[in-house]
Amino acid sequence: MSIQRATAHSIETTNLADLLERVLDKGIVIAGDIKIKLVDIELLTLQIRLVICSVDKAREMGMDWWTNNSMISSHSNERIPEDSVASIEDRLRKIESALQV
Repeated sequence: MSIQRATAHSIETTNLADLLERVLDKGIVIAGDIKIKLVDIELLTLQIRLVICSVDKAREMGMDWWTNNSMISSHSNERIPEDSVASIEDRLRKIESALQV
């Protein structure tokens, strides 16, 4: 009596777009530590943490540092109020006059 087993082969092809979508949806963390020691004295420690994910996933994880960063926030293009500029100029004049004594 011979039993034949059917071998099931699962062939999945994943293109780059599918892979990128999965990584951005789930997120990936790459971590590493580099330590430089000389005679059991630690001279330098580098801790590297790299997180690759979508913006939505980052916000879900509580990593939304870019929202308050004035260099990349959409509010960074706002102009400084004129009264603030006048106040700064006034303070600068006082400092300059004090330095000329």
